[in-house]
Amino acid sequence: MKLSAIVIAKNEEKNIELCLKSMLNVIDDVVVIVDSKTTDSTLLVAEKYSNTNCELREWQGYAKTKAYAVSKTKHDWILWIDADEELTPELADELQQFKASEPNFHCYDVARRAFFLGKWIKHSGWYPARIKRFFNKQFVKFDDKQVHEGLDVTGEIGHLKHDLNHYTDPNIEHYFTKFNSYTTLAANELDAKDRKASISDILLRPLFIFLKMYIFRRGFLDGLHGLMLAVFSSVYVFAKYCKLWEINNKK
Repeated sequence: MKLSAIVIAKNEEKNIELCLKSMLNVIDDVVVIVDSKTTDSTLLVAEKYSNTNCELREWQGYAKTKAYAVSKTKHDWILWIDADEELTPELADELQQFKASEPNFHCYDVARRAFFLGKWIKHSGWYPARIKRFFNKQFVKFDDKQVHEGLDVTGEIGHLKHDLNHYTDPNIEHYFTKFNSYTTLAANELDAKDRKASISDILLRPLFIFLKMYIFRRGFLDGLHGLMLAVFSSVYVFAKYCKLWEINNKK
């Protein structure tokens, strides 16, 4: 059995080489779709690898762009990996063994370990948060969410044993650059479902997120990083519903 992978990237020249190197000798075909608005050398870096099929393409949104990437893959089994992620050696070995096995499921999830502001996060609901990332394209498709897109899976999901590393936010500026884009997309997605922002959404949901991450999911054990993560996440929810309120009122 041979494996394909998809990578979506924009201005990721600092990360994508680590990602692609981790898949050498494991993934046979890597489709790299680079946002046409990229201003750095992401495409040139990706093209250095013999197992990559690279394309510069106009952005169509996360789900549609990833679905397009899947359509360009050569093999049925797909690893969805982001440009700021890498296979651990243990996960690479596990996938190598998978190639010689008979799959029991159409989709597998994996535990993702996040490196946030220079520290591996071990709690806060971020680890071991299992995400569906390895699938057979004949049975599994992307959903149509504008942000935090995922896979539509029918039936039971298998579990990969080893971790995927995620180098998420090297600094606070990077976090809040994504923050503005993601909260706008999330608000638009809620509006498309005819959701209305209430005072409880704006006041209570952020508080609940903070308590869930910092207290119930023991984010306090991650030290100052856990506190910042819980506060930033609560502010994310606050901004999302404030933006939804703004959209509602413009109508």
